Amino acid sequence: MGARKIIIDTDPGQDDAVALLLAFASPEELEVLAVTTVAGNVPLELTTRNALTVCELAGRSDVPVHAGCDGPMTGTLKTAEAVHGQTGLDGVELPPPSTAPAPGHAVDILIETLRREPAGTVTLCTLGALTNVATAFARAPDIVERVAEIVVMGGAYFEVGNWSPAAEFNILVDPEAAQIVFRAGRPLTILPLDVTHKALITPDRLAAFGRIDSNVGRAVHGWLGFYERFDMAKYGWEGGPLHDPCVIAYLLKPDLFSGRFINVEVETQSELTRGMTVADWWNVTDRHANATFIGDVDADGFYALLTDRLARL
Repeated sequence: MGARKIIIDTDPGQDDAVALLLAFASPEELEVLAVTTVAGNVPLELTTRNALTVCELAGRSDVPVHAGCDGPMTGTLKTAEAVHGQTGLDGVELPPPSTAPAPGHAVDILIETLRREPAGTVTLCTLGALTNVATAFARAPDIVERVAEIVVMGGAYFEVGNWSPAAEFNILVDPEAAQIVFRAGRPLTILPLDVTHKALITPDRLAAFGRIDSNVGRAVHGWLGFYERFDMAKYGWEGGPLHDPCVIAYLLKPDLFSGRFINVEVETQSELTRGMTVADWWNVTDRHANATFIGDVDADGFYALLTDRLARL
């Protein structure tokens, strides 16, 4: 059986960058067809630049990076420089990318790729707002049934919100897009704050990245040392959560994770709870199940996988 074909839709962000590196470090299992960028953690120009930078750091400038939507389907873009810094990749100085974005808008590339590849062979890995994917689904409904699986970092239930009292950042940036994707009817796995908040960058885990004697190891150590400070101050934890690499780790070693197949809907109307992922964890409604909602992770196993793979780059 060959490597699983994936498209990574992302808004780098230090944790997105680590997720990209983990995918690039796992070519036997994952074939990255393209990286598509969306506005989110920082504006689109920077998320695209950051994706190119990470590809070059990994020695994977052969992977095309396509810029996508510069704002949500409705409303005004929310960004997170308070977490990620003004560049989105604060924490280490890297040279600017020598490559340019590949031609073609990310939405068009999603459509073209899903139409070109055999149906049921491409998994969409979303690490940011779901604007690109939802726009592609709305523009070309024929591609929806061709998607093998959608694996989303986003949402929360028991951990409530990290960017509003009720909503996780990626979903809050574009709730209408999330609603389209969640209702698309394709196999859907969601890695919410409920699981990522159990994958903390403890001092020992951060030090392990620092012991990787490579440009990748040094970059990851610098990025995460900067990135975790926000959540450590916010929550009072010994380390910050590492969100987006959970998506790639789930594809590589799903046995590290556990959850339930339940109904998950996105609130788009309420001023108080806009962007909330309403997860029927206890099966108290008659709404049909549409997502595997992950609730737990073997954090030690997750970090062992991450440090082992990053050391290969």
